[in-house]
Amino acid sequence: MNDEPRAYRIRTATPDDAPRIAELLHDFNTEFDTATPGVEVLTRRLRTLLAGPSTFAVLGGEPAIGVALVTLRPNVWSAGPVALLDEMYVAPEERGGGIGGEILRVMVEACQRLGVAEIEINVDESDADTMRFYEAHGFSNGDPDTGEKAFYFYRSLAPDSGANEAGQ
Repeated sequence: MNDEPRAYRIRTATPDDAPRIAELLHDFNTEFDTATPGVEVLTRRLRTLLAGPSTFAVLGGEPAIGVALVTLRPNVWSAGPVALLDEMYVAPEERGGGIGGEILRVMVEACQRLGVAEIEINVDESDADTMRFYEAHGFSNGDPDTGEKAFYFYRSLAPDSGANEAGQ
């Protein structure tokens, strides 16, 4: 068995990558028994979002086996935007080989080039492995000065959370 880390092609996605990103995101939700609007709807949405200035994705592998999807928003507290890592997914059979860390590194570098002030990531309380992954890559779930924990609050305004919208 070779213990050398694999070399993966890591790159920023284009709108033409929307179908593959949609497949990965659909697989992500399916793996974790979460509603998904399906690949066709996701593809349509991603084509639009990736063509604009407030969403980008980083892909790993050829064909892509991992993705980080990021949205940017302006804020009053800094000159640069805040980035939200909306989704990060690596195909189960590819986990543990370093591709997730490489995708995350390239995503952070892209945020730095864009003048992003901070990156936010939401993680489920029960997902200790994911929390350890992000902590190992320099992220924290608390204020570095006080140690006070950060929390995420959520309220859906759509009856079905938008997951089953076929027209969007």
